[in-house]
Amino acid sequence: MSTLRTHDDTWDIATSVGSTAVMVAAARAVETDSSDPLISDPYAKLLVANAGTGVWETLLNESLIDKLESVDPEIAAVYHHMRSYQAVRTHFFDAYFAEAVGAGIRQVVILASGLDSRAYRLDWPAATTVYEIDQPKVLGYKETTLAAHDVRAPVQHRAVAIDLRQDWPAALTAAGFDPAAPTAWLAEGLLMYLPADAQDRLFEQITALSAPGSRIAVETAANHADQRRQEMSERFKKVAEQIGLEQTVDIQDLIYHDEDRAAVPEWLNGHGWRATAQHSTAEMRRLGRWVNVPMGDDTDAFSEFVTAVRD
Repeated sequence: MSTLRTHDDTWDIATSVGSTAVMVAAARAVETDSSDPLISDPYAKLLVANAGTGVWETLLNESLIDKLESVDPEIAAVYHHMRSYQAVRTHFFDAYFAEAVGAGIRQVVILASGLDSRAYRLDWPAATTVYEIDQPKVLGYKETTLAAHDVRAPVQHRAVAIDLRQDWPAALTAAGFDPAAPTAWLAEGLLMYLPADAQDRLFEQITALSAPGSRIAVETAANHADQRRQEMSERFKKVAEQIGLEQTVDIQDLIYHDEDRAAVPEWLNGHGWRATAQHSTAEMRRLGRWVNVPMGDDTDAFSEFVTAVRD
């Protein structure tokens, strides 16, 4: 299995970076069906069911998770932590959008949207337009799957099928985006799949398109090169083989481990934004969703949730 990145790699929903969107949607589906959910995503399970990524669909199968716990409780804890993290992350950014539209913003851009279903499930005010940017095959899968179940977005929804390494600002503008109007941007589950220089370029492009009063929310790239995380990844591969899980993608192969990556709050504060950050571990504990994992005492191994307003 080789999924190492190249500067011009592409993917669909079952391969490379695209498959990680299935993992996230599966976690949302599990949370939605839980007894005390933080979020409600009625479309997540539809989007996961026939994605064809192997291991990530198994997040929906509680019997396999029980089997995982019997084989390696620490790996099972990582699974439970991942589920809880995704629920907390989704909850945080859902609240961000509610606050943004409550402040009058009616233009929304979701970068590398994957299987994000916010355009379909959030309570958007009238006259809101939601733009989603991602690879053509990823957006195509989502639109086809939801349409097959007669799911339609309740607001203006415009898919912009382009790689973020290409001239996405031009494509976004061609789709009707108005750079003179305040915008609510979201970069969730994205930065770890970009090299450091591409991260800087992305924020430069966003800033150039952001009118005063615009907002941005970002999930930062954690230190995925942490030695214990690498060790747990190797253990997961062995356990997956033991219990018959098909692992088609190793996330560690997809992530850029750049040590010189800019700190997002500092970058934004230095480029015309007013940024604040909430550490994901603190947010998980605040919501009662923290799960102890082997790397839990190393906050650098976990992301921050950053929000900012354009001056």
